[in-house]
Amino acid sequence: MKVSIEKKCIDKGVKLTEQRKIIAKIMSDTHDHPDVDELYKRVSKIDSKISIATVYRTVKLFEESGILAKHEFKGSKARYEELNESHHDHLIDVKSGEIIEFVDNEIEKLQKKIADKYGYELVDHKLELYGIKKKS
Repeated sequence: MKVSIEKKCIDKGVKLTEQRKIIAKIMSDTHDHPDVDELYKRVSKIDSKISIATVYRTVKLFEESGILAKHEFKGSKARYEELNESHHDHLIDVKSGEIIEFVDNEIEKLQKKIADKYGYELVDHKLELYGIKKKS
């Protein structure tokens, strides 16, 4: 079962104001990687009194607390997703901005093989693939 961002905040001792609770709920329910402007639009639909500055500060706090991951994909604004224990990579459509999360065991094995070849133990990696959707 997925642990909510609100629960993660409580576990990490992050104080949750009502506005932060709304931001946490929106981020927990999201299935994409919103930037702050997109997150602000979603939050504003629930509480129009939440300022964009509050969203920026909250996202930064959640990131610093190890609750959200910040991604700075080439050519776009910083985007955010819930930090999870499970590893995944990203395929980014350079035209639409769509982000697809994926795990590929062959890529994982190849990365370990390359690190081993050069005398390294792989401890972490980040893979971002950029593409344009093929016409059907």
